[in-house]
Amino acid sequence: QVQLIESGGGLVQPGGSLRLSCTASGRTFNTLGMGWFRQAPGKEREFVAGINWSGLITFVKDAVKGRFTISKDNAKNTVYLQMNSLKREDTAVYYCAADPAGRGLDMREYDYWGQGTQVTVSS
Repeated sequence: QVQLIESGGGLVQPGGSLRLSCTASGRTFNTLGMGWFRQAPGKEREFVAGINWSGLITFVKDAVKGRFTISKDNAKNTVYLQMNSLKREDTAVYYCAADPAGRGLDMREYDYWGQGTQVTVSS
C-alpha cells in the first residue's frame, strides 16, 4: 500500500503560480513512478504529468507544456508540480498518484491515489 498526501492547492489569479506537493509513504519511494491528474467539473479525469522512478524521464500534457513542470525528490519522498502562467481552464481538483511499476508514463499503471487538492484560477 502507498499513502499519498497532497498540498499546495488554492485560489490564484490568471497568470499566477502554484506549486503542488505530494508526499508518499508505505513503499520505497525511489521505486515508484509518480504523476499528477486533474478533474474539472463535468469532465473526465485527465493525465497532466508523470515522472519515472529515477526522476529522469517525464511526461507533460501538451496543454500545459512549457507552463507545468513535474519533479521528484527521492530523499524527501515527495513529488512536485510547479504550475506557472495559470489559466482559468486549469481550474480542477488535482490528484497525485503512484505507479508501482516505476515507469510513471502510462496512466493505466497508476494504482494509488491521493484525496485531491483544489486549484481555482480566477480573478
